[in-house]
Amino acid sequence: MNTPKVTRPKFPKGYVDKPVSFLTWDWVAAQLTESKHYWLCSVRPNGKPHVVPRWCVYVDGKIYYDGSPETRHARNIEINPHISLHLESGSEAIILEGIAEPAGKPSPELGKKLSQAYKKYKGFGYAPKSNSWDGGGLFVFTPRQCIAWSNFTQDPTKFIFEVE
Repeated sequence: MNTPKVTRPKFPKGYVDKPVSFLTWDWVAAQLTESKHYWLCSVRPNGKPHVVPRWCVYVDGKIYYDGSPETRHARNIEINPHISLHLESGSEAIILEGIAEPAGKPSPELGKKLSQAYKKYKGFGYAPKSNSWDGGGLFVFTPRQCIAWSNFTQDPTKFIFEVE
């Protein structure tokens, strides 16, 4: 993953007039790694939004999630792969935009990394093995930009990623 360009999000006058700091991508990556609940927003073929909670893992600069290709969001991304993804907190916000697509069969090395990362869901009764996605059902989200803050008036930060 390339190092993102760091800038400020644009807000209307009066929202964030004197921010004092920037967040680091390391801070964002830690939140993405530790979080258990993500929200994914895709677009239906008729143009209406579709939002669904997802269990995800952050591995090698990308977000992976799994599920049936028959789900609404999976069918949506077949037609329009542009999605938004965010965590559940509004006070420590992370709002990502990017591309989601089927990941295909992961390499044995990636399968192990994913299985290790998914251990955070063991308490919820979900602990996939490294070969759980050999038959499909794995999706990958690649961020293109991220707006984040830990204190809205102090450190709103925008990260922009080069398209690989």
